[in-house]
Amino acid sequence: MEQNKNSPTKRVRCIVKLGGAAITCKNKLETIDEENLKEVSTHLRQAFLPDSTSANVLGMDWSKRPGQSEAPSFIDDFGDQPVADSESFIAVHGAGSFGHFQASKSGVHKGGLSRPLVKAGFVATRISVTSLNLEIVRALAREGIPSIGMSPFSCGWSTCQRNMTEADISMVTKAIDTGFVPECCNTSSFEFQVLHGDAVLDTLQECTILSGDVIIRYLAAELKPEFVVFLTDVLGVYDRPPVEPGAVLIREIAVLEDGSWSVVKPKLEDTIEFTVAAHDTTGGMVTKITEAAMIAKLGIDVYITKAGTDHSVKALSGILKGGIPDDWLGTAIRYVS
Repeated sequence: MEQNKNSPTKRVRCIVKLGGAAITCKNKLETIDEENLKEVSTHLRQAFLPDSTSANVLGMDWSKRPGQSEAPSFIDDFGDQPVADSESFIAVHGAGSFGHFQASKSGVHKGGLSRPLVKAGFVATRISVTSLNLEIVRALAREGIPSIGMSPFSCGWSTCQRNMTEADISMVTKAIDTGFVPECCNTSSFEFQVLHGDAVLDTLQECTILSGDVIIRYLAAELKPEFVVFLTDVLGVYDRPPVEPGAVLIREIAVLEDGSWSVVKPKLEDTIEFTVAAHDTTGGMVTKITEAAMIAKLGIDVYITKAGTDHSVKALSGILKGGIPDDWLGTAIRYVS
């Protein structure tokens, strides 16, 4: 296959989806789960900079924080060592308790930007999701991860009847190919692009919500990462809502050439049912499985597991590509020829 002209020169090792439910408090409007976000950020650093420790992390959030009289200064901690060559990673996060409320109340996902309520909701939704994006970038930067926030709307991404039609990834690839901040510990440096689900323009219905799961599928097709990891608030995909008695964790899903998929492990007798929360404007688990299956069809393994656990660290490290250990809890989705 001919390489896309916008493909980066550096190989993208992994695309990570930070589920909104894993990093925000689902039942508290616009509230970040600070403990979980900190844990996830630490695990991302440990997975991508295995030789790093909390003691040698060089913080990159130099802005003034609430309660501080002045901005922190870490400039003197950075040396003049050259930036080593490295692989790159991309993160895409969901909205959780950010954005969904504004979008569902105004009907942004249904279109009709010419209506005052929808236009106001479009603005409110973008304010909400971009504010979350900033806080995630800051959390990663505090772990020494040189993160750059990118909004699909600002990059000119658009849809037609909610299907991706235009997505200029040139800024993403330029960011991947550019070393932003040198790591001063004895490891290679890397770059981390952070995108998010967003309100975008739609050529048929004027506007809609572009979900993070759709973004990941598009980026995976364009950038061909080694693997993709979805970090959620549960251990993986279940045969029914995990809060229900008897819910079974699906360990492995096989995807066929035609895009259809079936459960390989464990063997299930009952029909799988997925539900979508009333406030979720992006399709919930249904969209996640569909997009993950399309990614796996490209020959890219997909792992879905719980954020902030040892299982997520294993998934992020890439060791699952060599085989899924029996003690790993999550859902692996793979292409079967």
